[in-house]
Amino acid sequence: MALWSNEYHQEMSNSAYEFNQSILIDIRLFDADLRGSMAHAQMLGKQHIIESDEAKQLVAELSSMREEYANQTLQIDLNEEDIHSFIEAELTRRLGDIGKKIHTGRSRNDQVATAMKIYALDEVEWIIEALEKVILAFTDEAQEHLETIMPSYTHLQRAQPITYGHYLMAYVEMFYRDYGRIKDAAKRIKETMPLGAGALATTTFPLDRAYTTELLGFSNYSNNSLDAVSDRDYSLELLSAFSILSMHLSRYSEEVIIWTSQEFKFLALKDTFSTGSSIMPQKKNADIHELFRGKSGRVFGDLMSVLTIMKGIPLAYNKDIQEEKERLFDAIDTVKMMLSLLPSMIDETIANKEVMYKAASTGFINATDCADYLTAKGLPFRDAYQVTGNIIQYCEETNQTLETLSLAEYKEEHALFEEDIYDAIDLTACVKRRQVDGGPAPEKVQEHIDKIRSLLI
Repeated sequence: MALWSNEYHQEMSNSAYEFNQSILIDIRLFDADLRGSMAHAQMLGKQHIIESDEAKQLVAELSSMREEYANQTLQIDLNEEDIHSFIEAELTRRLGDIGKKIHTGRSRNDQVATAMKIYALDEVEWIIEALEKVILAFTDEAQEHLETIMPSYTHLQRAQPITYGHYLMAYVEMFYRDYGRIKDAAKRIKETMPLGAGALATTTFPLDRAYTTELLGFSNYSNNSLDAVSDRDYSLELLSAFSILSMHLSRYSEEVIIWTSQEFKFLALKDTFSTGSSIMPQKKNADIHELFRGKSGRVFGDLMSVLTIMKGIPLAYNKDIQEEKERLFDAIDTVKMMLSLLPSMIDETIANKEVMYKAASTGFINATDCADYLTAKGLPFRDAYQVTGNIIQYCEETNQTLETLSLAEYKEEHALFEEDIYDAIDLTACVKRRQVDGGPAPEKVQEHIDKIRSLLI
């Protein structure tokens, strides 16, 4: 029998009941709901809304259910409408009329909203810790490649020389912003504890919401009961942060896919994170990275689904909101899976240093350094830019590079060129001279690594 059944309501059809059911989805809220119910029972006893002994019995039985669930000895009736209904029904089975008192001064609306926030906070804590591991894995790899020269790209065209370590630290910056966004979202979740809002207009019982808030570890309770039961901003905020994080994971995966191709060969994947072909024995595919790239779209879809669900809902609670849970759960599961794999994936990715350096040696990526050389000698940069462009055209016509041109050929383009031009365009020197904060010089990348580590460790 449903919690809302009485003589006024006729029985729901079986097909409608099944359509309305959510227990197979919200069963994961079991522990979160038990914690919310325990706090509510303690508050009811403290406020003498129910007898103190009754409150203690409720808390003890809810605690036993937590232990049984953790030990996988609790049998959950999957025919119940939802996990919240099951908990009340189980309490009633165990404690009789006392079990029925757990719902005093409470609605499923504020009960579910509170359980969702407790669950979200638990999952976010795991994700934050996982992100820390990802960031540190990238800094560890960057530490190994402070002087591994490679070309950087704009428009997927070779641009200027950098190091692989500098490249990896670009993703550290992205992940660290994700880390901050998710921590910030968690802080906001804690600021509005919904329990006590009731169905939408609180209750006539003298609840102590501050006490419940303290018991559940929130920093404050919601200030408006209408908003408390219908607010899913925290879910949208998390989904937005997860979408941005997934986009960063997808960008990294895309580059690994490109750079492990025969056309680039900058990177190689160990067999632990690649697959073969069922027909082509020579193939080694970056399937896991491709799945990262694909699953980002899944997380984006979860965000768009909840935005679409919420956009037309009038105050306060409406059943549509039930659909939000599954989308948040899906995004959490997807992000957790990717983050759990990534530290090992980066550790199992091999950088082909010689290939990277050879690629950096072609494409005139030290052309800016050639122009800067003339500018440092007094030639206006725009004129130096033009001279360097003329030199590059000459190199292409004669099948040469900036390094192979003779000093006499340089001087034909401008008299300011001297023997030290070769030091100026040396790839390693080009990188090491970029001593501006945030740049690719090994010392600056090391400073960046140290800064990030100090913020996390």
